Amino acid sequence: MIFNLFKNLFVSGSNNELAEIVKNGSFLVDVRTPGEFSSGSVKNAVNIPLNTINQNLKKFAGKENIVVFCQSGGRSGLAKRILEQNGITSVTNAGGLQNVRQLLGQ
Repeated sequence: MIFNLFKNLFVSGSNNELAEIVKNGSFLVDVRTPGEFSSGSVKNAVNIPLNTINQNLKKFAGKENIVVFCQSGGRSGLAKRILEQNGITSVTNAGGLQNVRQLLGQ
């Protein structure tokens, strides 16, 4: 149980798998605060802060490859868990913003 909790908090999949998911038209969701988001994110990312995920579940409906990320991977791990608890299973935690930037070459 505890192992699964920690596993979900960090990046899922290998970097090669993650790069393919991120590059292939994913719904990129930056779960940092609006202030953090306005200081810079990645192209085509939307800002849905972690504390508003439950109120914004409709924005995730029907999306195939959802990629969540934050500053270091902790909040995005929690976002992934919240989404999965609400039946949204096509979610990948990409970890931190720098990781996503590297994967996208930005």
